[in-house]
Amino acid sequence: MGGTDAGIHVLIVDDDRLVLTTLARGLRDAGYRVTEAGDGATALGLVAREMPDLALLDVRMPGMSGIELAARLTSEHQLPFLFLSAYGGPEIVKHAKALGALGYLVKPLDVAQIIPEIEAALGRAAEIDALKNKEEQLSEALENSRETSIAIGILMERRGLGRDQAFEALRSRARGQRRRVHEVAAEIVSALETLNMSATVHDIADARRDRTVSKRTV
Repeated sequence: MGGTDAGIHVLIVDDDRLVLTTLARGLRDAGYRVTEAGDGATALGLVAREMPDLALLDVRMPGMSGIELAARLTSEHQLPFLFLSAYGGPEIVKHAKALGALGYLVKPLDVAQIIPEIEAALGRAAEIDALKNKEEQLSEALENSRETSIAIGILMERRGLGRDQAFEALRSRARGQRRRVHEVAAEIVSALETLNMSATVHDIADARRDRTVSKRTV
């Protein structure tokens, strides 16, 4: 993604009107689409209406600080961000990284110098998204595998089948219903859980009835 790609949407949040205007103008001239906000509350409203690709957040603002805003944007929108600040001490930078900031830009800002930082941040954000997607797919695959294994075990026990035979029976049922194996497996597991729950309820009712009869007999 290059700086001349007008599809890249950057949100800038800074209570310093001069910094906000200057930075926004420079990024627009570089080809970015820019939305401006002078405070955290306004920024949250803008993001709710249209999600940007990246946010540049001033750390120290009246009302909602950039730190608080970053936490909200991360938890509510998973929006990647960079911090802007006139303070570049190691403790502040360390805290920014702990919050998940993709970078920390120290004022005064030169647009030509921060564009590579913005592009690098966008690249890191894309890598993080790809990693999260892989983790979600792996988690789903593991869950599907777990349910399939349980369903095979159920068929083995109920029908007296070997593992390969049980899997083939499961796959045949899925083919016959034109569904995925893990979907049919999940249905079998759910049906057994429902059956077990029903049996437990009946057992409890029977036990209570037996105790009642026993008391009356005594």
